[in-house]
Amino acid sequence: LCNCSSVGSAGASECNRTTGQCRCLAGYTGLRCEGCAHGFYLQQGTQRCQPCACSPTGASSAQCDHSGKCQCKVGVTALKCDQCSDGYYRFNETTCEPCQCNNHSQTCNSSTGTCLNCQENTEGDHCELCKEGFYRSTHPAHACQRCPCSTVASTGTCRIQPGETVPRCDRCRTGYTGLNCNQCDKGYYNSDSICVRCRCNGNVDPARSPSVCRPDSGECIGCLHHTAGFHCERCEEGYTRDPQGNNCTRKEATLGPETREFTTSAPNATKATSFSTAVLNSTLSPTALQTIFPVSSSDNSTSAFADVSWTQFNIIILTVIIIVVVLLMGFVGAVYMYREYQNRKLNAPFWTIELKEDNISFSSYHDSIPNADVSGLLEDDGNEVAPNGQLTLTTPMHNYKA
Repeated sequence: LCNCSSVGSAGASECNRTTGQCRCLAGYTGLRCEGCAHGFYLQQGTQRCQPCACSPTGASSAQCDHSGKCQCKVGVTALKCDQCSDGYYRFNETTCEPCQCNNHSQTCNSSTGTCLNCQENTEGDHCELCKEGFYRSTHPAHACQRCPCSTVASTGTCRIQPGETVPRCDRCRTGYTGLNCNQCDKGYYNSDSICVRCRCNGNVDPARSPSVCRPDSGECIGCLHHTAGFHCERCEEGYTRDPQGNNCTRKEATLGPETREFTTSAPNATKATSFSTAVLNSTLSPTALQTIFPVSSSDNSTSAFADVSWTQFNIIILTVIIIVVVLLMGFVGAVYMYREYQNRKLNAPFWTIELKEDNISFSSYHDSIPNADVSGLLEDDGNEVAPNGQLTLTTPMHNYKA
């Protein structure tokens, strides 16, 4: 009897009459076609031989195991060895090529070779670039370090320029400058670690004062248009706001009734220039004084009056006023003392002498001594005092002494 396999042979009773070899179907082998041929495997459950179908490019042989898995080449994976394994890409007629990720990734796209999941702050098709906000340092070599650039003061990106060892921020934001954008630019000052624009009310010229204001405090530098103050917000001494409140104009001098003579001289001048001007208002500035009292000299002479500061001028004026007040007080006191002296003379006792035909009478009147005793005012013992207060001389010669 042939006894051929009913599954693997063409017929159970069809075999070679001499050798007994059954006529096997494709994928089967053996005398009775009971086994799987090379490149086939016995599928569990059906007990039929299935082709391995191993990739001729990726598999090292056409044979597979009992599960149908082929034996793959290096860098090739999958059941039939038709895909590149992790770290390899570009499945071709020979094998898979290893990924080029500069040791920053173990995987890449199996078709394009683009690296996946770049590590150590890298990015790019081959992990050849540093992420935004990082730069490639030299120590350690080719490592990506974080940029020393604040995202508030800059874009946060940086790079090392050729010939330099430290990174430089790519672009600073408005108001910041410096290698790492950690300094305030011209026209800005540091306020709580933030650069804020200088507030000078448009009274500072950046061409004359490039920094505009002090970078640490914000105080304006070089106020123009006769302005002053921390922010050039007020007019300087001797100037006032115009009615529109925009510009500072010179105060007009207030003229008084008195005149005062000023003499100006220069060290190299041979003559002194004298002139009389009106008394100046106390609020007049030295600039205004120089305008009212100009001094010109062809030999570079300078004005002695102009050398006096405004504070010294105010002190001199105040001293003159005090002296005048003291003199007036002394004059008033002298007048008062003189009038008191005159009053004392007017209130002193006085005598009235009446000449009659036969006697001389004296009468005394004084506001302070209404009951004055007149006996004894005359040294003559022969005199008598009448009851009515009259003193009568009784001597023949009418001699008397007062």
